[in-house]
Amino acid sequence: MNCECSRQHSDLSLLEPVFAEYADVKGSLITILQHAQEIYGYLPSDVIYCIAERTGETPARVFGVATFYTQFRFQPVGKYLIMLCDGTACHVNGSARIAAAVQEYLHVENGGTTEDGLFSFSIVACLGCCSLSPVMMINDSTYGSLTPELVLEILKDIQAKEAAE
Repeated sequence: MNCECSRQHSDLSLLEPVFAEYADVKGSLITILQHAQEIYGYLPSDVIYCIAERTGETPARVFGVATFYTQFRFQPVGKYLIMLCDGTACHVNGSARIAAAVQEYLHVENGGTTEDGLFSFSIVACLGCCSLSPVMMINDSTYGSLTPELVLEILKDIQAKEAAE
């Protein structure tokens, strides 16, 4: 059964293999949401409604589960997702200065994406790398012992790489 939602904008057929594997598996809602986010990069509202329809849950329940966990996003993110730690060690060691440098250089606020769609910036509670504080991750790469100058170097290197491609 395909989702027949009138709010359809996403290619919901991409979810079919996920539904084939998990739709009838009790307790698989989070797994389905994770796969959906992998497919689309975030959770569009039509995907939330489709998941509800296919799993027999209410849209409110699916949205409630998705909003409970910080791993889920409801807006598209840039090609490079910057997550800056603001846990205790990072905070004490200057994460606010790092945040200010990122925000000023990229002209982006916490939770925002640059106009060119290249970077998204998010301040997070903890990355679990306290010995590297202050620390940030950009996609799967971790950068520690940061200074504002080092952060700008990292961002400029990424931009140069992108310009060369």
